[in-house]
Amino acid sequence: MTRNPFASKVALITGGASGIGAAIAREIVRQGGEVVLADRQLDLAEALASELRAKGGRATAAELDVRSLTAFEKLAKETASRTGRIDYLFNNAGIGVGGEMDNYRPRDWDDVIDVNLRGVAYGVQAVYPLMIAQKSGHIVNTASMAGLVAAAGEGSYTATKHAVVGLSKALRIEGARHGVRVSVLCPGAIRTPILSGGKFGRMNFVGLTEAQILGMWADARPMDVDEFAHKALKAIAKGEFIIVLPRWWKALWYAERLSPHLGLAIWGRILGRMRKQLEKFGARQEWSDEN
Repeated sequence: MTRNPFASKVALITGGASGIGAAIAREIVRQGGEVVLADRQLDLAEALASELRAKGGRATAAELDVRSLTAFEKLAKETASRTGRIDYLFNNAGIGVGGEMDNYRPRDWDDVIDVNLRGVAYGVQAVYPLMIAQKSGHIVNTASMAGLVAAAGEGSYTATKHAVVGLSKALRIEGARHGVRVSVLCPGAIRTPILSGGKFGRMNFVGLTEAQILGMWADARPMDVDEFAHKALKAIAKGEFIIVLPRWWKALWYAERLSPHLGLAIWGRILGRMRKQLEKFGARQEWSDEN
């Protein structure tokens, strides 16, 4: 019988209170691992940790803003001191801003870059040295299909997710000599709160309901988040690098690699369809300090 690679392992998961992070935590605990749920939403993280412990799992919650390197380093050291090691780091925390760049304000760049890119970099800075010292570990960065293709309509998100893929490529090469593995998750549409902006993201539109936003995702056939976590962990256990789920999204990635012009044409049509839907709903793009 093949040994479960997550049994008795310790995983630090950012954005662990909800969405993909929470689903990954549930699956790791189900497979016998221990999780640290690091999130700005401490109440949600504590509730999930309590739920997992009630089922016999090992889980703790920790408040963490990934935009703070000091806080990340403190949590990493505390976790390693308490458990003896960190086997997996899931740099999963992320936010998105919906809207085209002609209506962006500086905050639309700053907020997303600080969480999606700086947060991943700080995670590496805080945990990678500990993994080098223990001569093992696996860093899993959550990017997106928007890190592989030209996903228009979410410029700051796309820019940061491309950067996360690039960072992961370089780190996979560098980490090999230290026994540290690296994978990057590139989800397509997954049924999580980020589809409609999430707790800390936003949609820069007026006159657009959450139901309408979710309806616009229908053609993308969002995957159940727990199914995603199960399949993602199987790929991580195999040491796969770029992990695209649902797998049919690979066709769009292959089209982009085969012909960048074809990729641009495809996403141009997707953006055109999105604009028509927004016009049909009577929604308009607008930014305000309240967003």
